[in-house]
Amino acid sequence: RVLEHMVDVVLHLEGERTTELRILRSEKNRFGSTDEVVLFQMEGNGLVEVSDPSGQMLSQRKGPVVGSVVTPVLQGTRPMLVEVQALTAPVIGPMPRRVANGMEGNRLVLLATVLSRRAGIPLGGQDIVVNVTGGLRVTETSADLATALAIASSFKDQSLETDVVALGEVGLGGEVRPVAQMGRRLQEAARLGLRKAVIPEAAEVDPADVKGLDIIPVATLNQAIHALFPRARSAGRGQGIPVNTEGEDKA
Repeated sequence: RVLEHMVDVVLHLEGERTTELRILRSEKNRFGSTDEVVLFQMEGNGLVEVSDPSGQMLSQRKGPVVGSVVTPVLQGTRPMLVEVQALTAPVIGPMPRRVANGMEGNRLVLLATVLSRRAGIPLGGQDIVVNVTGGLRVTETSADLATALAIASSFKDQSLETDVVALGEVGLGGEVRPVAQMGRRLQEAARLGLRKAVIPEAAEVDPADVKGLDIIPVATLNQAIHALFPRARSAGRGQGIPVNTEGEDKA
């Protein structure tokens, strides 16, 4: 800490050992902002800057996949599209497991509870695994809606279209709330060729920011699920678990 006080700039190079991506963050900067990040990729001749991080993150998506939803997150001040994947399966052990890779485990528990209580998706007998691809770690609540929809997609065994992006914070009442810098996030989604955006109904966005996007406003998580999964199915290819599609839980 003494050394950090003496120097002008402190940089952190972060990344998972199993991935080629590295993120350079500024912890301290006497002469500028600490909000910016730079994404690098490890190659044979060393670290090479990734000029289009969103395109890099989505380059492996070839078609609709069950349990996969794209969401824009902020890395510093830079919007970046990431893919959130979820997998549900019947419980084998004595208790259901909640495994989160790339996001907070407590947030996953919260979203699973809201899905069960407010959206009528019975997850009490399901193990849930959530993963943020690319080795990134998402700490902001803007990925709540995408994570919940990815879990619902896996449970219902229905995939979303590849041009759909979702963002918003999910509250304990099942409501979907706006997040910061909605316009910049949506602009990044439009730039990458996505055509539909599921966003909070209360979000205020400039029409210029959503040019090229078909906006699907939702007030609750239940509305988002019914808008994207109009066909009711039992979970997981014949598991025989009923799905409640009667609307919001009034309890």
